[in-house]
Amino acid sequence: MATARFPLEKGTPRVRDYDESDLHIEKPKTHAAGPVAVAVSLKRALGHMGPVRTAKTLLDLNQAEGFDCMSCAWPDPDPGHRHAAEFCENGAKAVAEEATTTRATPEFFARHSVEELDSHSEHWLGQQGRITHPMVKVAGGSHYEPIEWDDAFRLIGDELKSLTSPHEAIFYTSGRASNESAFVYQLFARAFGTNNLPDCSNMCHESTSIALQETIGIGKASVTLDDVYDAELIVLAGQNPGTNHPRMLSALEKAKQNGAKILSINPLREAGLVNFKNPQTPRGMVGPGTDLSDMHLPIKLNGDLALFQAIGSLLVEWDALDHEFARQYTAGFDQWREHVRAVDWNVVVAATGLTREQITDAAKMLRDSKATVFCWAMGLTQHRNAVATIKEVTNLALAQGNIGRPGAGLLPVRGHSNVQGDRTMGIWERVPEHFLDAIEKEFGFDPPREHGLDTVDSIRAMRDGKAHFFLGLGGNFVQATPDSSVTFDAMRGMRMTVHISTKINRSHLVTGDVALILPTLGRTEKDVQKTGPQWISVEDSTCSVHSSRGPLKPASEHLRSEVAILTGIAEATLGGRHGIAWKSMRENYRNIRAHISRVVPGCEGYEVNVRRPGGFVLPHPPRDSRTFETDSGRGNFTTSPIDVLHVPDGHLLLQTLRSHDQFNTTIYGLSDRYRGIEGGRRVVFVHREDIAALGFENGDFVDLVTRWDDDDVDRCAPSFRIVEYDTPRGCAAAYYPETNPLVPLDSTATDSNCPTSKSVVVQLVPAGSAVSTDSNGTQDEVGSDWSHKSHPQPHHLS
Repeated sequence: MATARFPLEKGTPRVRDYDESDLHIEKPKTHAAGPVAVAVSLKRALGHMGPVRTAKTLLDLNQAEGFDCMSCAWPDPDPGHRHAAEFCENGAKAVAEEATTTRATPEFFARHSVEELDSHSEHWLGQQGRITHPMVKVAGGSHYEPIEWDDAFRLIGDELKSLTSPHEAIFYTSGRASNESAFVYQLFARAFGTNNLPDCSNMCHESTSIALQETIGIGKASVTLDDVYDAELIVLAGQNPGTNHPRMLSALEKAKQNGAKILSINPLREAGLVNFKNPQTPRGMVGPGTDLSDMHLPIKLNGDLALFQAIGSLLVEWDALDHEFARQYTAGFDQWREHVRAVDWNVVVAATGLTREQITDAAKMLRDSKATVFCWAMGLTQHRNAVATIKEVTNLALAQGNIGRPGAGLLPVRGHSNVQGDRTMGIWERVPEHFLDAIEKEFGFDPPREHGLDTVDSIRAMRDGKAHFFLGLGGNFVQATPDSSVTFDAMRGMRMTVHISTKINRSHLVTGDVALILPTLGRTEKDVQKTGPQWISVEDSTCSVHSSRGPLKPASEHLRSEVAILTGIAEATLGGRHGIAWKSMRENYRNIRAHISRVVPGCEGYEVNVRRPGGFVLPHPPRDSRTFETDSGRGNFTTSPIDVLHVPDGHLLLQTLRSHDQFNTTIYGLSDRYRGIEGGRRVVFVHREDIAALGFENGDFVDLVTRWDDDDVDRCAPSFRIVEYDTPRGCAAAYYPETNPLVPLDSTATDSNCPTSKSVVVQLVPAGSAVSTDSNGTQDEVGSDWSHKSHPQPHHLS
């Protein structure tokens, strides 16, 4: 009999902080933003910060001499074209969460044991305020206790020095870290002796990085914000800008005003794809707003690869191609052309859930456009065939010469403020040899050349007893990662876990034998070191690098900056090894930027360039000169078989997604108003006909169960309310992190190892009817009247 897991016993509250019976369903909205967004933004900001701090922060947010939003990575307009209120609703929420006046002091931790804190929801934890002191939970201890900074550094350094191998340490990075702290962090890890530098990109746009690196030679967007404004056609695939990067809506509105058309491709017809009521304009506040998508394709989950190949076949049939560009700048064109000519339309229709007429109409939009921007996010990157899908998007861009052309290009939209900058600074387990050579030249030591562990492989190493130390620079690792039961158990098996954080989250409560929380400054706060006030720098989705400086007094005099914490750990661990001047970098970040200018490609003159109003744009050879640093020296067309994920009868294909009231794993509140969900989160969106076919009714409560043949384990996420929703037949959607337990650790995208969180085969069973196992391996028979079939594997069809 298969082993069963019920992985939420630690990851969701045993004593709920809100009552799911309060959940109520409203009609989904048909527009994004508008006056409601303004009201929500101000209510949250004033409630957390008060009027003075609200004005001081929000008027500085995303301004040239202000601080960069810690939410998404959407680029800022040129300094001369920014609004006084250059932020969105979710940006205001992010600022309010960080700049809150609520504090989690040592007295708070003394009142609440780790076990008790773990009984609360992620939302409740986030509302307890800023952590004010460094805290430690000793081996066998039940509570966190305050610890002096030097003692914390010594404790961490001693643990690291006690490891048998540097490769037993994991150094994780969240996308909120600045360029300066990211550079210091990767330098410390490599000076320690390992490339184990997993980051949040491993779980989101890693598929993009791999696909673009192989096809155009660089894993970043090939457009600027002006290209979005000037595009004739914008393709939005697998993304929800209204929630995940709302300031993008302003750019789409401007593009529409300039004559652009928009083709949206997404299983759900999200409000932000339909209409935008810009709160900066009278039309948005009291008028009808701006209609966005000219055509929407409600594609089935995992059908994008087939769709893009079908569009390619039509462009070939119509000869809507840029032959001169293909001859001069690309390789593999003839092979691609023959491959898409042979597309089987029966397979395409089955995979996409679309009609041939719908696909033909969409292809005509590409045919008629002389400048197309392709945008995508997690809806493309978190499938088993994600790398192939993104390569197919690149094929379309190459086929029509839409790279290195004004108003055209590839735009993977990053969902976390500086995740791209962290990678530029060397936070990567597989950093190129030339980067390591530059480190050796600059610092006089030969860094490790063996590739390190990404996020999924780090969990495997922890699970298998091959890693014993974990350091997280920001983020909420155990809630962001897949297969929660496995991840939680792996983290609890560590000898030491350390988190550099601003607020309490689940990862502080799923601990190793010894655990430390090191509280750091936020983006909103002033950073003053020995030589005076400091500033940091970040990179957005379009390779633009700019400075950031917070306006507020730190939440506690005991906080330290990310750079100060990392250099303190480095000194305690390495001492004078390699002669690296950690103290000098801590006292003046200008010294870090001097190193960056000599190590990181494209960052020559970094100190001067980044201080300019609006910063500077990093080089991008395909965009700048149609130069491709690939093995062929050209832009590479590729061919891939169409993978159709077969879903057995009685099952659905589930995607995990965000509520409008959250950012990644941070739960701001319980209002997903665009989708009509208020007062709760445990809902699963299902098509009306699927609800009936499965024998349920709208509003029924079900458990979500899945099985992965590779480990013969049944996984369950309990007690979800069915919500009838306009989603393709056979597809479902639910919020993460509540559904992360359903994503098997070993179910990852080919080549990128990115978790397949957008294509999880599930069965809906009556709530309480699954067999569960707690974290101690004790079975809890809560019902056994559900049956399952083996987890299906994709069929490869050419």
